[in-house]
Amino acid sequence: MADRKPIESWLTDMDGVLIHEGVPIPGADAFLKKLKESGRPFLVLTNNSIYTPRDLHARLRRMGLDVPIENIWTSALATAKFLDVQRPCGSAYVIGEAGLTTALHDIGYILTDHEPDYVVLGETRTYSFEAMTKAVRLINDGARFICTNPDETGPSTEGPLPATGAVAALITKATGKQPYFAGKPNPLMMRTGLNAIGAHSETSAMIGDRMDTDVLAGMEAGMQTFLVLTGLTRADQIENFPYRPSHVVDSIADLVDRI
Repeated sequence: MADRKPIESWLTDMDGVLIHEGVPIPGADAFLKKLKESGRPFLVLTNNSIYTPRDLHARLRRMGLDVPIENIWTSALATAKFLDVQRPCGSAYVIGEAGLTTALHDIGYILTDHEPDYVVLGETRTYSFEAMTKAVRLINDGARFICTNPDETGPSTEGPLPATGAVAALITKATGKQPYFAGKPNPLMMRTGLNAIGAHSETSAMIGDRMDTDVLAGMEAGMQTFLVLTGLTRADQIENFPYRPSHVVDSIADLVDRI
């Protein structure tokens, strides 16, 4: 592998890297503490658009992990950033929770079901047939289809749950329109995140537990990538992909001394 510049900034996924089913992964607290002590820019990323950064800060703190609000970057924020550039002060019909609606309100968007510029689909635990039907009709009438992330399933203590990508597929089947996904593996999410902390891809690293989102997004954004084996990807699955992470480690604990 070609020599890379020293890592000055760190981006890390949350589920499967720092926490697993609501419990911190051993070494996560030490990694975050070392990052803050070093003064290096960092972000904790998640494709989950349900929660605001303030919500996630509180949830992580209850688990014993202290991540400042400004160091949390969600697919909802990436979606809002994208829409603010594409069509400032536009309008959207939103299927999602507070993380997404708050992000859109903060950029001055009007949330409406009357001739919206966009239909924006995010994560929610209460998908309704009525809301999906309305989304289909609005897209057929000309609204552009945006989705926070392509994840087809999400984790829970009871097992996998249908997620945004699965619902997006339903709407696509009904409309014939593919959404634009703003979250991982779209490198847009990584680049907007890097911009938010004033970091550069050549001196940044992405840590994740998924080859198809975390590693792919980091690679396409030009960063070093670290795959941890505490989440969804097993070591024997890496060869199933046509690309490789820069490094494979057992867990986040193995990266504390790299900061």
